[in-house]
Amino acid sequence: MAREFSVIIEQDAEGYYVASVPALRGCHTQAKSLDELMVRVREAAELCQEEEGASDSKVR
Repeated sequence: MAREFSVIIEQDAEGYYVASVPALRGCHTQAKSLDELMVRVREAAELCQEEEGASDSKVR
């Protein structure tokens, strides 16, 4: 089941777009274009969720 997350997008001084997912600790990425950023933030969110799940199973 897919989860939805809010994403914060900003543009830095060099022109890169930077995205972060506040609900997933440490989940952020950057890209030169918004199209590429959206691809990368989806990938980053998937990886962060996998890592979060792995951490949960280690604690238990």
